[in-house]
Amino acid sequence: MKRVAFGLAVSVAVLMSCAEPEEVEPPTPTPAKAEVTFVYKAATERNFDIADCGVGPTHIHPSWRDYELVNFVAFGPMEWRRTFSDVPVGERLRIRVSDANYCDRDPNGASTENVFANGVQLTNVVDTPGTGIEPGLSFLVGADGTVTP
Repeated sequence: MKRVAFGLAVSVAVLMSCAEPEEVEPPTPTPAKAEVTFVYKAATERNFDIADCGVGPTHIHPSWRDYELVNFVAFGPMEWRRTFSDVPVGERLRIRVSDANYCDRDPNGASTENVFANGVQLTNVVDTPGTGIEPGLSFLVGADGTVTP
């Protein structure tokens, strides 16, 4: 009986060694993300001398979130902030800032002035989708959160 069990074990081992190895797919790398705080230096109180162009609360539209509307948070009388922890690293990104107090300078309230990302002023004006094409800003983010306009 021991010989039969031994022979069976050897047969199974030989068959298993002849089988094709399973193909293992390498894991898909998770895209790198960084945390970025956007600061928009502008009045946080609504100026009712400027006609509202339909903006609503002051907000930002990030390209990596399909330009969804995300409200800014007021920090004092002249600063808006919003932090995102899902900002893709190493690719050119865009944002649009919308401010009802800017409706006298842009028909959709799109502001490209006084916008900062992790302390770096954004200066590269680009087109973004909105009510037609609206002005926005582009930038790159490094893995360490360093922003390049």
